[in-house]
Amino acid sequence: MHTLLFYDPGHFHAALTLRSQSPRVDPAIHVYASEGPDLDAFLALIRSFNERAEAPTNWEVNLHTGDNALQRLIDDRHGEIAIVAGRNNSKLQSIRALHDAGIHALVDKPWITTSAALPLLNEATAGPPLAQDIMTSRHDVVAQLRRQIVTTDAVFGGFAGTAEHPDIEITSLHNLCKTVNGVPLQRPAWYYDVEVQGDGLVDIQTHMVDQTQWLIDPEDEAEYENDIVLDSAERWTTNVPLSAFTESTGAASFPGNIAKHVVDGELQLACNGQIDYRLKGVRVSQHSEWALRPPEGGGDLHSATVRGSGCGIVVRQGPETGYATEVHVTGEDGLETRISEAIPVWRESFPGLDYKESELGYELLIPAPLRTGHEEHFAMVLDEFLDLVETSTWSENIARRIRTRYTLTASARDIV
Repeated sequence: MHTLLFYDPGHFHAALTLRSQSPRVDPAIHVYASEGPDLDAFLALIRSFNERAEAPTNWEVNLHTGDNALQRLIDDRHGEIAIVAGRNNSKLQSIRALHDAGIHALVDKPWITTSAALPLLNEATAGPPLAQDIMTSRHDVVAQLRRQIVTTDAVFGGFAGTAEHPDIEITSLHNLCKTVNGVPLQRPAWYYDVEVQGDGLVDIQTHMVDQTQWLIDPEDEAEYENDIVLDSAERWTTNVPLSAFTESTGAASFPGNIAKHVVDGELQLACNGQIDYRLKGVRVSQHSEWALRPPEGGGDLHSATVRGSGCGIVVRQGPETGYATEVHVTGEDGLETRISEAIPVWRESFPGLDYKESELGYELLIPAPLRTGHEEHFAMVLDEFLDLVETSTWSENIARRIRTRYTLTASARDIV
């Protein structure tokens, strides 16, 4: 049974790894952090898991507060696995220290805010122990189904985009004020400081790069220097009025370093970005934006288009879908026949999968039991990480994948 160590859990993603009880994890966890609102929010979320009516957890928190939290975590060594999810501008220093101490690290994204940290990235991923980022998207059934289609040559063919219409286009719209675990999310004030959290080119874009790597380079062979061409990058702001900032953080005013980005009473938050690049010759366009709050009945929105010689894949989500995510396959030349022949094979991984004609071509009908929410995916990532730890697996492929994607996002930030 594994004992989990939590270092400076300033982001709610740290707590979400504990949303479900794992029989492989000791209920007694150890938390090393400074006292303050970040720690209070983490503990409150853990309490909500323990006190909920349905499938409550039974986490027992051993709290270690005070200065030099990371060093005390390393010196005390109550376990061999650390969870890190907090300030991003110093994250790689923490990962490197854990790595040098022989402690496995499961770490929220992004690992970097500027390219200055890239040398540390190489050191922190050079050999065991295992350091891995929390990439939840691979546990989403829509992403898994999209990959299934792309890897079915008889249906998809090969990538067939153009400079005008890239092979892969991914977009997302996230919300600063939203609900997590059924209650309004309270973010730390530093979340709004792009020098600490990271900007629109290094944060959400990390997930998007991971998805394109999964589709284009499933064996994780690509390296930035040899296999990626960065074509362009753009970053822009979302205006955050003080009322929304207070709603999100509980802070009555814009503090310290954040205040210098306030114009006419609104924070100019550089949280949006677009990156266009080629990975192994496949053209990719990634677009990520942030709104203040979701529309009624909606939440974070994701869409994607993948263009193949045999078919296209359109993932859409919005008012027109009732904010549910739909997967459509587009194309001609016997597409329905090829889909009908592939469905029995696809059902081995997606039981109950079906299809129907739609205005875009054919919609793939995903059974409700296969759909899981974003909050559920963190426990799945932890479970996958434990598999690697228990089999003493350190993969150069995983390390290469991590180095490649963070080098790309950092390089995109450099050219803006």
